[in-house]
Amino acid sequence: MMKIAIAGATGRMGKMLIETVLNTADAQLVGALEHTSCPQLGEDAGAFLGKKTGVLISADVAQVLANAEFLIDFTRPEGTMAHLAVAEKTATKMIIGTTGLSTEQINSFQKAAENLAIVFAPNMSVGVNATFKLLEIAAKMLNQGYDIEIIEAHHRHKVDAPSGTALKMGEVIADALGEKLDDLAVYAREGYTGERKEGSIGFATIRGGDIVGDHTVLFAGDGERIEISHKSSSRQSYAQGALRAARFLQNQKSGLYDMQDVLGLRK
Repeated sequence: MMKIAIAGATGRMGKMLIETVLNTADAQLVGALEHTSCPQLGEDAGAFLGKKTGVLISADVAQVLANAEFLIDFTRPEGTMAHLAVAEKTATKMIIGTTGLSTEQINSFQKAAENLAIVFAPNMSVGVNATFKLLEIAAKMLNQGYDIEIIEAHHRHKVDAPSGTALKMGEVIADALGEKLDDLAVYAREGYTGERKEGSIGFATIRGGDIVGDHTVLFAGDGERIEISHKSSSRQSYAQGALRAARFLQNQKSGLYDMQDVLGLRK
């Protein structure tokens, strides 16, 4: 039985994670974390489902993690880093789906992973990670004569852009081309931009409504276009992927992994 704590317990993703854990036979909800000003502190973590779990929403990170084998964290960078600092002391394995992290923050995961097992992925959907593999193959085949654009759409509340998934797609493509994304990425176009630079990877961002997450990579050539898309209709796929990552970490004592490792797609 996996003893799991959920960070950001009252958010959209947090609620989905709680519901999924409660409905999973080999998982047990043992903790629910929120920030100190959250009005739901002290309430039962299953109240939104009309269930009594006996797990109260808390802002005491150390207390919550002391009872947890895993922490699933889809919050914001500042929260994730604070949770990581405590997880290192309590030896609580982490599944991190937070986006908008700086390079320095991501690098700190590697240091923490010397003694702690961590899965970090900008998107834990199994389908999205299958899409990453398809993009790797496509980029190698379409490496000449095709312009590449990445278009992503999310709900109005998302605070970072481009999405972590879109950036990961760009990284996968750039790596397949033997390049670095920083050298190819174009994140904004306005005014007189001139002709497209050969080999660049363009990004377009849409924010609106309640869109869970849509991503399309366009390979545009002369006389044809190839589109590889993934569309999420529910956060359920992210939650299921996070639990799959927890099962993977059961056999890991330390190390930094991603969903390619979890799914056995790593070369």
